[in-house]
Amino acid sequence: MIELLLPSLLSFALASLVIELVPGPNQTYLVALTLGYGMRAGLAAVIGIALGLSVYGLAAALGVAALIYESETLSQVLRWTGVLYFLWLAWESWHDESEDLPDPAENERRAMRVAFRRGLVTNLLNPKAAIFYVAVLPGFVVPGAASVFVQTVLLSAVFVTVATITHLAVVLLAGRVQRFVADPAWRRPIRRWLAVALVAIAIWFLWSTAR
Repeated sequence: MIELLLPSLLSFALASLVIELVPGPNQTYLVALTLGYGMRAGLAAVIGIALGLSVYGLAAALGVAALIYESETLSQVLRWTGVLYFLWLAWESWHDESEDLPDPAENERRAMRVAFRRGLVTNLLNPKAAIFYVAVLPGFVVPGAASVFVQTVLLSAVFVTVATITHLAVVLLAGRVQRFVADPAWRRPIRRWLAVALVAIAIWFLWSTAR
């Protein structure tokens, strides 16, 4: 089975890499988040994003992603909820005063928890994930090599792996820059910039998910 699937898996991995190298909302958010809250927060968000993508991969294998893709109402609910969530994150970041809390360690733990949750939720609210799993992934299924369920799970795992590696690279690069702007005087301006970036992502998200 592996011999039959290997060419398809490798081709899909290459296609996934190309897709992930194109700057998108996840990459923009991870850069802004890492600059504003540090590398650990960025890494926590990467885990949340990976979990969100994995949930959609499993949903695709079970046919739920197809249901989301085919339902205009459900897609629009996810789309507008995602936009509103990004705008809420922007408002929250603009007014965030967590740097004034007395315990820096607790600040860091709080930032990691929030970053993980945001990474997970923003990807679960992204109908583009359902579209990708329904419109792109099936083209790499090899007839007769294994069940569609098994192949969908394998291909989903490949995509999540490639996306996670790409996101880790983004966070690590942003983390190197963050060291130079770690001075407390930079925190508020950077987090205000994060808020503006989130508004831009909301607009981008609204445009890119339009049918």
